[in-house]
Amino acid sequence: MNVEHEVELLVQEIKRLGTEGGDGKTRVKFGVLFSDTRCANIFEALVGTLRAAKRKKIVNFEGELLLQGVHDNVEVILLKE
Repeated sequence: MNVEHEVELLVQEIKRLGTEGGDGKTRVKFGVLFSDTRCANIFEALVGTLRAAKRKKIVNFEGELLLQGVHDNVEVILLKE
């Protein structure tokens, strides 16, 4: 799978699992994304896909790298759809 396609799928999954914040942007906690069965089946490297999406300014999250357990409550915010 290519990175562009994985980023598109990530956007769909954030929309499916996330909620709209007061600013109108969809957000989801990293732990929700990481533990979702559908996401686990789609993404071989969820963290890598998130980093690629962040570099393209499609999503934003605090920090550079998200790790399961440690960063479960970090919000991943969808900037572009």
